Amino acid sequence: HHWFCYPGKLFLYSPLSVLLLHRFQSTLVIAEHANETLTPITLNTITAAKRIGGEVSCLVAGTNCEKVAQELSKVQGVAKVLLAQHDAFKGLLPEELTPLILATQKQFNYTHICAGASAFGKSLLPRVAAKLDVAPVSDIIDIKSPDTFVRTIYAGNALCTVKCEEKIKVFSVRGTSFEAAPVSGGGASVENVSAASPVGRSEWIEQKLTKSDRPELTSAKVVVSGGRGLKSGDNFKLLYDLADQLHAAVGASRAAVDAGFVPNDMQVGQTGKIVAPVSVQVALIRDMVDSSPGFKEEYLLIVAAFLCCLEWLLWLFRLFCSLFGIAVFPCEREASWLPFWRVVSFPQME
Repeated sequence: HHWFCYPGKLFLYSPLSVLLLHRFQSTLVIAEHANETLTPITLNTITAAKRIGGEVSCLVAGTNCEKVAQELSKVQGVAKVLLAQHDAFKGLLPEELTPLILATQKQFNYTHICAGASAFGKSLLPRVAAKLDVAPVSDIIDIKSPDTFVRTIYAGNALCTVKCEEKIKVFSVRGTSFEAAPVSGGGASVENVSAASPVGRSEWIEQKLTKSDRPELTSAKVVVSGGRGLKSGDNFKLLYDLADQLHAAVGASRAAVDAGFVPNDMQVGQTGKIVAPVSVQVALIRDMVDSSPGFKEEYLLIVAAFLCCLEWLLWLFRLFCSLFGIAVFPCEREASWLPFWRVVSFPQME
């Protein structure tokens, strides 16, 4: 047994007390999906929920999402899948989902409610927390205990450990910080839950999706990212061709997005999407201050961005890389002004 104290308080710590603390927890994961397709960040969120301890349940709400519910029932670590279907859930509007989540929490008495830190989770969980009158914890990257979480601050330059003393913990999970839960080996039951009456404050009109054979940016293992140095959106075709050869996703810096070269859904960084690739190829990004926080710190970030074509600079760079077992290969350049080289780290490439 061990004693530890806070100002004015003294607690007895023991392995048995920690075991009991984990045992009496129960977590509700809000599944993000497109009716027939499960969004990958939900699997990462389930892994985080299992770190809490206790029972993990998933809530699937939509209009035609039986397939997603059946898929989640096979995920390892999920004890129960709750299925709610109603026309009001079309588009997964936060205004319509919040009453359902509150009623589900009240019925099953969940101690934790979580979702991925995507656009879906960031718009939904603050509303849920406000209705529960609790303070949410956003974008966590680690879980120390059922009431202690780790998140980044100061644009990812510092880590903050947060102790949440709310009765119901509401938090969003950075998907790139947790491995995806295995999609087989589970045997959860699927239960239907009644939908709450439609709120009617928002109306879903339509969704326009861009179809692509490239992997999703937030879950890709290889990312090719470009910046303002590419000069125009047409020159991003160089990165598209490279990405197709590497089976990679394509990202962009904030400067490139602000300049109108590419749409904002390609933005990677502090104000964009968080990625955790095995390898990153970066072409002509002048300012990495905003972009670097978007990359998971445990992975190798290799920047091949040269602002001049001096031959001696390339040789010095290759000499430096050779000291760390990194090989640099010149790439074929369709534009003579583009000083771009491919950098490969052999130990981490699959």
